[in-house]
Amino acid sequence: LHKIFPDAPLYTSVYHPQKASWAKVFKVHTTFLQKLPFAKGHHEIYATLMPLAFESFNFDEYDLVISVTSEAAKGIITKPGTLHICYCLTPTRYIWSGYEDYFRNKILRIISKPVVSYLRRWDITAAQRPDKIIAISNEVNKIIKKYYKRDSSIVYPPIGLSSTVHGLQRNARAVVGNPSPEDYFLIVSRLVPYKKIDLAVKVFNKLSLPLKIIGTGSEVAELKTIADENIEFLGYLTDKELVKYYKECRALVFPGKEDLGLTILEAQSFGKPVIAYGGGGALETIIEGKTGLFFKSLTQKSLEEAVLKFMKKKFDPKDSIAQSKKFNIEQFRAQLKKEINR
Repeated sequence: LHKIFPDAPLYTSVYHPQKASWAKVFKVHTTFLQKLPFAKGHHEIYATLMPLAFESFNFDEYDLVISVTSEAAKGIITKPGTLHICYCLTPTRYIWSGYEDYFRNKILRIISKPVVSYLRRWDITAAQRPDKIIAISNEVNKIIKKYYKRDSSIVYPPIGLSSTVHGLQRNARAVVGNPSPEDYFLIVSRLVPYKKIDLAVKVFNKLSLPLKIIGTGSEVAELKTIADENIEFLGYLTDKELVKYYKECRALVFPGKEDLGLTILEAQSFGKPVIAYGGGGALETIIEGKTGLFFKSLTQKSLEEAVLKFMKKKFDPKDSIAQSKKFNIEQFRAQLKKEINR
């Protein structure tokens, strides 16, 4: 979006300059949450204040506001002459489709019930405020219809690696026919419940195959306690550091049901196949048998069977690269401008 609207500022609830260094290209405006304790690093503890925070912004001087959100930013208030387009990553997951995963603890579920009820009511109201909603995938389009009772267009996002990496990415593509993999499998993900990383850990424990996990999140400590020595946790990496692991891995493992799955596309851009759960956005980004394999149910047996099947099959890196090229910045720019003009 910054490439399309280079002079547009960024409005956000909280901003951590070190953790979100990519945002330095913007003039950043934050809310009152920025001054509250721990908010910059743990904004989730202020979930009940997010509606008020985003409603406090004033956009009267703008003709166009684009909210990019899976939570509260769609609830901004704009005057009648301002066009508000919401680019929806997904309806707020922890109060809707991911509720069972986030509130697995029964006591926590009981305690949080009033808060969740309030957030659901506000979220439905907030979802009516944008003049137009654009979904990132067919999967998200269906979820928007289910919870918000609204229709949406679909504009697929471009691959998420930053522009500083694109040169490295092209170099990787040039030599992808002669890779030097270290024979490990790779996961790139936030380590949170709905991602089902524990499922992959248990399967790779059993198969004793090397697995590297990149990312951080609330489940990292628990995952480390159940992982065997063949599984390595690499934590947070920059895009430049991440490139090396995409280039050298055997395949990306994508164990959860996702709304799209940009890491699937990133892996394919380096000619790497993907082993993914056969549901959600993965069905829109993977060509079964050509750029990856699906496992049919969220069980250890199903994933194990897919990994073993993968070990006996060969994939042409060119197929994966060709698939990833369908999700590019030029296409995104053209489709978004078309929606805005319409």
